Amino acid sequence: MIEATSTAQTASASKYLQQLCKHFAHKVPANWDALKGEVTFPFGLCRMEANETCLTIRCESDEEQHMERMKGVIDNHLERFAWRENLKLDWRTAEQGTVSAE
Repeated sequence: MIEATSTAQTASASKYLQQLCKHFAHKVPANWDALKGEVTFPFGLCRMEANETCLTIRCESDEEQHMERMKGVIDNHLERFAWRENLKLDWRTAEQGTVSAE
C-alpha cells in the first residue's frame, strides 16, 4: 500500500474540504462534514481533515500509477477551487507494509 500526505495552510480549510467532497460526490462515493471527509476513487482512498489553519489530505492506493492519478486529480481541483490563495500541495509519499529482511 502506498500512502501520500499533504497539508495546505489556509483559513478556509473546511470550505475547501466540503467543496472537494461535494464535487467528487457527483461521480464517486464521498462522505463528509465540516471537519472530515472521505472520497473513494476507483484508484484509491482519500481522507481529508480540516482545522482553523490547515487542510490535511491523506491518500492510499495499491499502485504508484493510481497514486499519481489521485494526487493529480486532487491537485487540479484544489488549485481551481482555491485560486485566490494560489494553494499548492507538497505531497510526501511512503510505502506501507514493506518488510525488511534482517
